Amino acid sequence: MTDLADPPQETVARHEPLDGPGEAVPERGARSRLDRSTLLMLVVPPILVAIVFAGYVWWRQTADLDGVEQSQLAWDSTWSALWRHVELTLAASALVVVIAVPLGILLTRGRARLLSPLVVGIANIGQAAPAVGLIVLLAMWRGYGFWTAVIALVLYGVLPVLRNTITGLQGVDPTLVEAGRGLGMSNGAVLLKVELPLAVPVIMSGVRTALVLVVGTATLATFVGAGGLGAIIDTGITLYRFRVMVAGAVLVALLALLIEWLGRLLELLTRPKGL
Repeated sequence: MTDLADPPQETVARHEPLDGPGEAVPERGARSRLDRSTLLMLVVPPILVAIVFAGYVWWRQTADLDGVEQSQLAWDSTWSALWRHVELTLAASALVVVIAVPLGILLTRGRARLLSPLVVGIANIGQAAPAVGLIVLLAMWRGYGFWTAVIALVLYGVLPVLRNTITGLQGVDPTLVEAGRGLGMSNGAVLLKVELPLAVPVIMSGVRTALVLVVGTATLATFVGAGGLGAIIDTGITLYRFRVMVAGAVLVALLALLIEWLGRLLELLTRPKGL
């Protein structure tokens, strides 16, 4: 009777996974799929940008342009507008991170948590307002120029970083925080060694979103004399030059794709190991 009730050891052994008992084989497939998707994310966007930009260069060199179009799409003016657009994006994005991350940390500490909905609501007003109206109002107050556009871009891009910083820190498991304090860590050490590393993926996702918002909105900086690729688009609209307008729009789209890819790359590089 015992022999009939208990299956032979050989049969049991044949049903165990080849990688050892208890090891989840499907997880390995999930990891490989994740690796493939990450690889595609890192490789495809820059290749796409390079191909489209090469097509733009070929079109620019072979197209039959009139005098106005040649002047507006000259390489010197194009590179100058592109570089000014990058300067606007980098300056505004750096200020967004410097302002929003510390403010988000502060709004998750002690009694300051009560102010969190109010501050996020105020930041939401900045993003909900039409970008053109915001830039023009600031120009009427501060005058035209580079920094007026930067301030408007900061007001427009601060919400995603602020909200994700608060969300990321609030999403940290309280037991991990208590464990850190139980090891004798100070509040600052718990923040730097436990909470922020765990919240980095969420924070960096907000930074990436802000980068895309800022690089797109920076096209409006031309209306306050700050330059950028928006000047090419505005000239094409004003002078009824369709090809100039489309060329400016293509360059803005390529720059936005490249900035978004750099944001994903930065998000991946700053992600703590094991997350």
